[in-house]
Amino acid sequence: MSEPIVISVKEVSKHFRLPHEKVSSIKDFFVHPLQSLRGGKTSEVQHALDGISFDIKQGEFFGIVGRNGSGKSTLLKILAEIYQPSSGEVSVVGKLVPFIELGVGFNPELTGRENVYLSGALNGFSDKEIDEMYDDIVSFAELEPFMDQKLKNYSSGMQVRLAFSVATRSKADILLIDEVLAVGDADFQRKCFDYFSQLKKDKKTVVFVSHDMYAVREYCDRAALIDSSHIVAIDDSETIARKYVELFTETGERLSNPTLSPERWGDKRARYENVKTKMTGDGITIKADVIADESIDDPTFGIMVANAKGQPIFGTNTNIEQGKQLPLKAGESRGIEWEFPDIFNSGKYYVELTIMYKSVTEVSDWWKEAASFVITKTKDTPFIVNPPIRYTGKG
Repeated sequence: MSEPIVISVKEVSKHFRLPHEKVSSIKDFFVHPLQSLRGGKTSEVQHALDGISFDIKQGEFFGIVGRNGSGKSTLLKILAEIYQPSSGEVSVVGKLVPFIELGVGFNPELTGRENVYLSGALNGFSDKEIDEMYDDIVSFAELEPFMDQKLKNYSSGMQVRLAFSVATRSKADILLIDEVLAVGDADFQRKCFDYFSQLKKDKKTVVFVSHDMYAVREYCDRAALIDSSHIVAIDDSETIARKYVELFTETGERLSNPTLSPERWGDKRARYENVKTKMTGDGITIKADVIADESIDDPTFGIMVANAKGQPIFGTNTNIEQGKQLPLKAGESRGIEWEFPDIFNSGKYYVELTIMYKSVTEVSDWWKEAASFVITKTKDTPFIVNPPIRYTGKG
């Protein structure tokens, strides 16, 4: 039996009118009264979304991806009823909780503890319920020593972690999540990933907006690709992740690639050189040099390994592994190294390397086939991976 539809979006459009000039003084109002009443001489209409339609079934983890300015966050705000559509219809069945603009409603003059109770009340919890979950909220946010300090003394990351921790306790049928994975250190991000895994296990309905294709591939059952205010495609997460990458291939300036493939693009602020693969007795090492032509404050270095059919085997990045980024300075050359065990079946495998920044929303270098390696094993299995396994038993 097919699961019921809990979110239905039918021909939704959202337009914003942007004035070119505005009244900025009392003199302007009296010198140009008619113009002042109109809000300016001229204006233009920005089409943030144009004719968007899709359905999401109960229990589905649904991704929304696209480049900056494509309309993703506008769509999420319409689903959350922060914006009203200019035209079209949206229907939602069940209680919906948005994880967007986290921290809205917090009072900077109150302590962290007081804001937990304030935010909990806004989410429909009684003081008694907050009492019971308070320790778990603080532990998840990793802010035990700071809860009696005023919120205005928190960093922006600390505030979002606290807001996210409170939001995870919400009694929701549907969750809207917008790029919370970029917040916090490695331990906190792992908690976010564990939370998403639990949502999938519990069959919660989730709408997830992200630029992180590793997360989209890992968690989303299906995804929609938005570009220039339109839905380009809706498909399984792996297909949409590839189409997202192809957007940059089609429009981005490609970097020269003297080795495996011309499929490489980015803005060249930093780039990979001298990529080498080393096979050891029990694993594979990928080494590369990163050359920075311009400074980048928050570089994130990523890796993905795929088989000859293009199926991803695994992927990660330094934001996930370390939770922090060391700035790249113009003219700097930095060596990086990835090590991973030989879990592979016999065959050829390709290594994809990325350098991204601005919370993984901008691409500096995306190299689809930066390196390759070949695995040959005497024991073969019909599965994607073939890790060393020791069997102990009788008979």
